[in-house]
Amino acid sequence: MTKPEIVLVAPMMPTVMTVLEQRYTPHRLYEAADKAGFLAEIGGSVRGIATNGHAGAGADLMDALPKLEIIASYGVGYDAVDVPQAAARGVVVTNTPDVLNDDVANLAVGLLLAASREMVRADRHVRAGRWPDGDMPLARSIRGKPVGILGLGRIGKDIATKLQVFGCDVAYHGRHEQTDQPYRYYPDLVAMAGDCEYLIVICPATPETRGAVNRAVMDALGPQGTLIHVARGSIVDEPELVQALSEGRLGGAALDVFADEPRVPEALLSMENVILQPHIGSATVETRQAMGDLVLRNLELQFAGEPVATPVAA
Repeated sequence: MTKPEIVLVAPMMPTVMTVLEQRYTPHRLYEAADKAGFLAEIGGSVRGIATNGHAGAGADLMDALPKLEIIASYGVGYDAVDVPQAAARGVVVTNTPDVLNDDVANLAVGLLLAASREMVRADRHVRAGRWPDGDMPLARSIRGKPVGILGLGRIGKDIATKLQVFGCDVAYHGRHEQTDQPYRYYPDLVAMAGDCEYLIVICPATPETRGAVNRAVMDALGPQGTLIHVARGSIVDEPELVQALSEGRLGGAALDVFADEPRVPEALLSMENVILQPHIGSATVETRQAMGDLVLRNLELQFAGEPVATPVAA
C-alpha cells in the first residue's frame, strides 16, 4: 500500500519524526531552498500537513496542495493557521489541547514565584560574588495577593487551581462569566488589572485579543504590579510594555512569549525587573511527546476515514 504523503513545515522531536517516516512519505518543506519549486514538484500528491503553532499553514501553502485533507498542528495555539481558508477548502485542522495544560500552568506559576521572590536577580547576585558584600533586599510573598488571569480556559483554570495552593486571591477576565467557577469575574480588563498585583496572560491569540494588554491595562496594574505572559506575543502591546517598564509605570514582567520571536526587544535584556524565557511553556520531554502523539493520532484517524481526535472549530 502506498503511504500517504505529507508536508512537514517544521521539524518535530526525533521520536515523532521516526513514526512519521514509518507511516508516511514526509516531504521536509523546512529544508527546501526553493520552497515554491519544491511544492510545485510534490504538491499534487500531498494529503496532509504537519506543522506547529509558530510556522502554521497559510493560504498559499494550501493552494499548492490540491489533495490536502488535514493540517495537524503541534501545539494548542493555531493562530498561524489560516483556519477560514482551510474550512473553505474542506480541510480538517487539528491542534494538541489539554496535554500541555499542566506544564504551561506550572511555568506561569513558576514565573510568578520567580518574579515575587526575585529568584533570577538573586542568582545573579550570588554568581557575581556580591553576597559577601551584603544581603539582597527583601522580596514579596504571594499569599493573599490578588492575581488576575486573562483567559480562564483549560490552562487558565489549571493556573487558578495551582494558585489556590499558595493562598492567592484569584480573579479572571474573559469574554463571559463562567458561573460554575469560584473565582471573581471582571467584565472589564482594566478594572481587574487595577485591583491586582499580578496579571497572568493565557488567553488565545485572536483578532479580538490582539494588543488587549495595552497602556491602560499596564497603567492600571501599576508600579507595584507584575505582568506574567505565557500566551502569544500579539496579545501584549510590546512597545507599550517596554515603555511602561522603562518609565517605572509597571513594576515588572516575566515573559515567555514575544511579538517577533525569537527576537526580543533589546531594552528588555538589561532590565533587572524582567524575567525572560525562550517560549518554553510546553517544553518538557513528557509534554512534547504527548503533543507529538496527538499529532500522529489525528493523522492516523484522518487517513483511516475516521473523525479526528481534536478538531479546531472553523
